[in-house]
Amino acid sequence: MTAILSNLQATKEAIAQAAQEAQRSIADVRLLAVSKTFSAEHVREACRAGQLAFGENYLQEALEKIAALRDLPLEWHFIGPIQSNKTRAIAENFAWVHSVDRLKLAERLSAQRPPQLPPLNVCLQVNVSGEDSKSGVAPQEVQQLAMEISKLPRLKLRGLMAIPAPATEEAAQRAPFAQMRVLLEQLNLQGMALDTLSMGMSHDYRAAIMEGATIVRIGTAIFGTRNYGGEK
Repeated sequence: MTAILSNLQATKEAIAQAAQEAQRSIADVRLLAVSKTFSAEHVREACRAGQLAFGENYLQEALEKIAALRDLPLEWHFIGPIQSNKTRAIAENFAWVHSVDRLKLAERLSAQRPPQLPPLNVCLQVNVSGEDSKSGVAPQEVQQLAMEISKLPRLKLRGLMAIPAPATEEAAQRAPFAQMRVLLEQLNLQGMALDTLSMGMSHDYRAAIMEGATIVRIGTAIFGTRNYGGEK
């Protein structure tokens, strides 16, 4: 058994255990394998182990992997900061974008999404901890932005994404995730049919699942420690 296969199995078992403790169906929690800085062969190995959804942060690196793995039925998610001059390539090559935080970016993604492809699934990134170093819309601005983005023709607004400030205690980890859950509930009370909370990574996904995460973004626990020497 390879390390990636073993790690994937252990991660899926841990996700299932957390879902059970939260009295949720495991079918309601998707695993997104974050493959940034890892090679196409690492992704191929994870695919052989049954993983089909992969998250990437760096566009050029992601495009190289997408091209190398076109023979596989993979679903690609862009989860990194978005630059305006790269929206076309993102719109053309990804099924999901988790990191939309400005109307201008959403408008560009909508205009540049190829008509032969289904609408691009998007999540609004929320700066739930108010960190200056992180992208994301402020919680109090989420409703207005969501209303505007939901009108764009080539996008399908699915929900919210967050990367809270790191915390070690589970109660501290759960607090921002609970805030995200409430934000999503408020949007749905306004008539939106959103179904996605993209939150939780290798160190805190259990807390995220307890608070309603539907996609957990896990890389290190699957692929191992990253080497950022080749960051793009």
